[in-house]
Amino acid sequence: MDRDFLIDLFADFGPVTIRRMFSGYGISADGITFALALRSGLYFRADETTIPLFEVEGSRPFSYQTRTKAVTVNSYWELPARLFDDSEELGDWARAALASARLAALRKRSKTRKAKKAVAKKPVTRKKPKKPAAKKKKTVPRKRSSS
Repeated sequence: MDRDFLIDLFADFGPVTIRRMFSGYGISADGITFALALRSGLYFRADETTIPLFEVEGSRPFSYQTRTKAVTVNSYWELPARLFDDSEELGDWARAALASARLAALRKRSKTRKAKKAVAKKPVTRKKPKKPAAKKKKTVPRKRSSS
């Protein structure tokens, strides 16, 4: 997939920003990345409400192989092939993906804020100043009386 193809593909959705990313492109709208165009296909952002739609279509989550294991990224799912021919429905799926990406960004931001607040609200424990030790009175040795 090249840049011009992706711009045409998302024409019914609206303006998108396409940036080089990994082995393909990141596709974003309003500054939020909602799709990835990689060698293996086009992947849309998904969440608990949209994943069932992808599953019904027989789509799979994005995955890749490292030297030691296979990694599955459940937040991005492959776009059903039939949508490449239906730009209007593709636009609907893209809007749902953008909504999922916005929700994920809000959740991430709120977690970050909560973490910062927890650190900021942590009570400052100050050590109590040590009390100076009571001074011992000097004792003068008594002279023994010789009797």
